[in-house]
Amino acid sequence: MPEWVQPVVEYMAREGLKETARIAVISVVGSALVGVVLGTLLTIRFWPLRSMIRLYIEVWRGLPIIVTIFLIFFALPSVGIRFSPYLAAAIGLVLWGSAQVAEATRGAVESIPREQHQAASALGFGWVGRHAFVILPQALRRLLPPMVSLLAGVIQNTTLASIIGASEVLATGTQSIERLQLSSGNSHSFAIYAGIMAAFFAISFPLTRLAVYLERRLV
Repeated sequence: MPEWVQPVVEYMAREGLKETARIAVISVVGSALVGVVLGTLLTIRFWPLRSMIRLYIEVWRGLPIIVTIFLIFFALPSVGIRFSPYLAAAIGLVLWGSAQVAEATRGAVESIPREQHQAASALGFGWVGRHAFVILPQALRRLLPPMVSLLAGVIQNTTLASIIGASEVLATGTQSIERLQLSSGNSHSFAIYAGIMAAFFAISFPLTRLAVYLERRLV
């Protein structure tokens, strides 16, 4: 094994993977929490609320994620709101992810038979109790495949954080290339980027196949 490989791998694992994991965890948890709530509220008949949620979904699904991240990191400081690069990237991914989850949740909730709503009402549940204890537990089963797909998408899109200076896997790989170029005159860029590609494939491919499997079994 070439002597440059071990320090590069250790640096990328110590700095890049840790930052990637932080962004991915915040993004997935935030997307799930916000998206499930908004998607459930989207099924009510109060049209002003539905219109606002629909606007939220269409805006954040329609904008490229990098534009959203730029708005958060570069535009918000002009009004006194500042975030670190990794947090700005995580918020951008939460906005995009929650819009995806909200739309999937709406479809899952509306797919539950009307008889389930009527049975829950007959047991004395109000709207909140009916959805919390009867409808959502059934809908979440159908939400599991898109949530796994979302996790794969979030992990892949964490690379966008490198553009605003977050030290995720791609950024640490690029930094390693620059250091090797300065120290030895050989950047080994092909090997490093190929390793990054292989790492993302090794993470994403099992998740996408798991999503397909769950969709066949649960939906």
